[in-house]
Amino acid sequence: MPTIQADALPGAAALLRDYHAGAFFLAAPNGVLLADDLGERLTTVAAATTALADAGPGAIVVGAVPFDPTAPARLSVAGSVRRAAPWHHVPTRSVRPVSGTWTRRDADRDVFLAGVRKALARLDRPGLRKVVLARALELTFSQRIEARELLAALADRDPYGYTFAVDLGDRTLLGASPELLVSRRGTRVLANPLAGSAPRDQDPVRDGRNATALLSSVKDRREHDLVVAAVADGLAPLCRRVEVPEPELLPTRAMWHLSTRITAEAAAGVSAFDLATALHPTPAVCGDPTGPARALIRELEPFDRGFYTGLVGWSDAAGDGDWVVTIRCGEVSGTGLRLYAGAGIVPGSTPDAEFAETAAKFRTFLSALGVEEDA
Repeated sequence: MPTIQADALPGAAALLRDYHAGAFFLAAPNGVLLADDLGERLTTVAAATTALADAGPGAIVVGAVPFDPTAPARLSVAGSVRRAAPWHHVPTRSVRPVSGTWTRRDADRDVFLAGVRKALARLDRPGLRKVVLARALELTFSQRIEARELLAALADRDPYGYTFAVDLGDRTLLGASPELLVSRRGTRVLANPLAGSAPRDQDPVRDGRNATALLSSVKDRREHDLVVAAVADGLAPLCRRVEVPEPELLPTRAMWHLSTRITAEAAAGVSAFDLATALHPTPAVCGDPTGPARALIRELEPFDRGFYTGLVGWSDAAGDGDWVVTIRCGEVSGTGLRLYAGAGIVPGSTPDAEFAETAAKFRTFLSALGVEEDA
């Protein structure tokens, strides 16, 4: 059973100060969690569920699940857990996570554009309604990247999002995801799928136009409705009273998103792990149907996603937990940083627009780093 401490304000900043390589950190809208003294690596959700039951009341598992559910996960029972009030209570500071010069390397723009064109051709055939294609961007700095400072910069940019750090052994997974896959507290379930997005603009008038255009976009509403239906259908066998409201706009510093907050009541014995594995991956990060979309991703993407578009979060022995979709993320190793961004391809998509969407999503990380060059 872990040692659990609830810090009073300004505890969130204190938890970040105490974060170190090998620990787990998650700043969410409802609070900040730092887990330490992590036990042996658990490579499957089934093993983590068994470990929770064996550890007894108060036990908590933290970590990440990859995009491919058959690939090894990075989960552990925490020996100590500290919690604090949400990050948005922490005064914003001027943080520079990395200094010096940098170089960049990413796949040729033409590779991504060709992939989108091939995906659109496949969408003309029966059996595939959407596929999500991603880009990877690699940055190398002249000085070591400090994960703690990068976490602070990401949290300060979007204090109402989900900022996380997960140890992957030879590297650290960091990110600032806007998307909650699923949360369970007692019988209360919340899922918040995002699909359909538009870039923010520093000019308030243009920014408002982008938001209005997104909300009225037939193409984006179609994409969003597809994801929402899949999430609601995934919850239905495990929950009672699944309620799906109308979509609304969710803003981050870099993007506008179409967002739907689905609520439900968990059936007896259904845990956060059960809900998360039933929903992962959603069409928001893979496509629809899942099997053909995943096969096309393997064919067209020139890299292994690993934990990108997987899950990061925690579950406890009582069945509660929060699981976040691992987007707006990167992997840090010494002076190197690999970033990921994707876009949903549906009928009506255009290659140039999808490329621009990935560039806008990269800005979440690039701006936190102080790297403002267009991606």
